[in-house]
Amino acid sequence: MASLLIGAQIALGFLRSAIVVIVGVLAVICLIDWMVRTRRINPFNPVARFTRRIVDPIILPMERRVIRAGGLPSSAPWWTLALAVVVGFLIVTVLDFLFQQIAGIAFALQMGPRGLFVLLVQWTFLVLKGALLIRVITSWLPISPFSPWVRWAFSLTEPILRPIRSVVPTMGMFDLSPLIAYFLLGLIEGVLLRGFGPTMM
Repeated sequence: MASLLIGAQIALGFLRSAIVVIVGVLAVICLIDWMVRTRRINPFNPVARFTRRIVDPIILPMERRVIRAGGLPSSAPWWTLALAVVVGFLIVTVLDFLFQQIAGIAFALQMGPRGLFVLLVQWTFLVLKGALLIRVITSWLPISPFSPWVRWAFSLTEPILRPIRSVVPTMGMFDLSPLIAYFLLGLIEGVLLRGFGPTMM
């Protein structure tokens, strides 16, 4: 199991490096395409002809969305680059999270009941903190709290936030209860896991 985890960690490191290289190459391509679109490169230049023939068809779906949103077609390369950065970051984050969970399960199995207790406590607080973050993010967006996608987050966090709100009132538009709850959850998790050695995540 240890060798498998080491192999997975090496593969994850390689993937991170590959994504950084791909985004770097894409940044150069998007810069050149932007320079062609804004006439900073002669449109009859071989580089300009190459980007119009190869790069522009790839960026075309993003260009259509930018135009529908009222933006300029020349900004499409930058929006394409921004999307690539976000997608790359999400891929690395999800894979890193999955690796940590697998490593945590392996550690818990080796430690026996103590390890399983630590794993269950960490998973419980991870879900609660995730629900708090989802609740905060969706409060900034036009998403109903009764939507099936986010209702679970409200159901989990409301029993925690309600007593905090009764002590700490909202400050105008700002509700500090999620921030306080997140901090308190971290403290409670630390107290529960004190004496169990280093955490697994």
